[in-house]
Amino acid sequence: MRDPHVSRSVAGQLSPSRRAADLRRLRAERFDVLIIGGGVTGAGAAVDAASRGLKVALVEARDFAAGTSSRSSKLIHGGLRYLEQLEFGLVHEALTERGLLATRLAPHLVRPVPFLVPLPAGQGLRDLPARLFRRAYYGAGVAGYDAIAGLFGGGRGMPLHRHLSREGARRVFPSLRADGLAGAIRYHDGQVDDARLVVTLARTAASLGATVVSSTRAVGLIRQAREVTGVRLRDLEAPAGSPDAEFEVRARTVIAATGVWTDDMSRMLNDVGLRPGIRVRASKGVHLVVPRSAITGETGLILRTASSVLFVIPWGGHWIIGTTDTDWRLDRSHPAASASDIDYLLRQVNTVLDRPLTTADIEGVYAGLRPLLAGEADSTSKLSREHAVIEPMLGLLLVAGGKYTTYRVMAADVVDRAVRRLGGERPSRTADLPLLGADGYAAMWRDRADLARRHGVPVGVVEHLLERYGSLTLDLLALIDADPLLASPLAGAPEYLAAEVTYAARAEGALHLEDVLTRRTRISIETTHRGLDSAEHTAELMGTVLGWDAARRAREVAHYRARVEAERQSQLMPDDATADAARLGAPDVRGYAADRGADDGAAGLAR
Repeated sequence: MRDPHVSRSVAGQLSPSRRAADLRRLRAERFDVLIIGGGVTGAGAAVDAASRGLKVALVEARDFAAGTSSRSSKLIHGGLRYLEQLEFGLVHEALTERGLLATRLAPHLVRPVPFLVPLPAGQGLRDLPARLFRRAYYGAGVAGYDAIAGLFGGGRGMPLHRHLSREGARRVFPSLRADGLAGAIRYHDGQVDDARLVVTLARTAASLGATVVSSTRAVGLIRQAREVTGVRLRDLEAPAGSPDAEFEVRARTVIAATGVWTDDMSRMLNDVGLRPGIRVRASKGVHLVVPRSAITGETGLILRTASSVLFVIPWGGHWIIGTTDTDWRLDRSHPAASASDIDYLLRQVNTVLDRPLTTADIEGVYAGLRPLLAGEADSTSKLSREHAVIEPMLGLLLVAGGKYTTYRVMAADVVDRAVRRLGGERPSRTADLPLLGADGYAAMWRDRADLARRHGVPVGVVEHLLERYGSLTLDLLALIDADPLLASPLAGAPEYLAAEVTYAARAEGALHLEDVLTRRTRISIETTHRGLDSAEHTAELMGTVLGWDAARRAREVAHYRARVEAERQSQLMPDDATADAARLGAPDVRGYAADRGADDGAAGLAR
């Protein structure tokens, strides 16, 4: 439990000193719940458990959201395609969560984004019945989407849909080809910076008293007879050869929220003859980022493809185009986008654009893995997005599957199981618990001009900060007040401030250069240089907080450059196998020295 005399903002700071203190707590204390995995589900479970008054620890082998949870389509949505698959329960659940996030839990991070569903023109009068059917069919689907959100959505937070003529559709999206367009339907869903939401969840858990530590890999389970009583961890920031690098943590219940690494748990149970009873299949999703100037439009697009759907999503001064949906059986820490993935996305989006996009338009590319519950379907796009919670061994809970939007439901379900095991009645409180930055956000946005004037910065700067930090913007403005140089733009990325880098290292648990350039900011995918032009300045700012000397700064920059080069090479490769081999050419910055010559074995559990 947190000290009631300390504000949530201060209590939730993931500072270097906080990490050191939390490592000491891991070694010395016994926890009610130890959660492995710092993605959206694990961080959400930490918030849920801590808000119920449990003694909680959250550990993540890399950075918060380093896996799937930073590589999504950046949408909080019900899933229109699930209506077509008659998964009404899943849509209802997701739209309820969308409403809660947009209106109560994280309105500073989740906001409406408009989409068009283009309706194909067909061939003259003979195709008129088909055109009418398509408008009625898609219109009914979007109307059903709105109806479910309105009736059950926990507060809509989104405008209603509208039907548009061909001329109306091209007014809001001039880049749509007129020759194949009969009109469109406009609807809204939610947009989020997925990595920022996860780090906000981790900080919210910390503000409620949870022990929260990244760069700490689970390497084994501790058991007494047939019961799990803890986890053996490796601190990946410890010096090579340090006797303190590995240690044991005691816990009454262990929750593994490890996404596409869930199957790795079986290796830790093999010696007692147990199988987890759950299988997760990884589906690769690739996204492209292009500048806003490459496409003229005020809304996003949702397009049907032969195998799934394709989104064209406005993202600040950029567009996100995705996604693919293909089986992936190679390296799960760094899934690679191949040239064929990129070509597929360009071909699909160019069917509706009046000016075709080429590889020269691409600013960034990213690939992520969806953790799907394995089933009989041959296509990953047909596998269920529902989740499962199981207890393969006394004291050990696994939660897997689901989708980003419903993280809170998954978290509540697995913590419910933990609470039943621990005894007592402690219902989930997270439906009514605003995340850090949400309290006071609406009033601060309303008075943003006054806030800018008081701190001597442009209104645009305050708006930018409010949309990323909510009411925690005051923390960043305090940094700028103390050091006005932090109000300057970051080298190579004028959309971001130097203060944001300092804050990431001081309060948001960023330990390495790539944590800031790929997740605390989105510089790695929003600039054609992929963050290389920002690396030196970022390392200098982070080093001031984290105590890096010149050699350490140079090493961080070198690691980041190698990462970017490996990703660029992978995106030139013709297929998954060659792309994976190219991407693995750059070693992971975490634990590189400590892991040299070590057998990685089952260490991937919480990467």
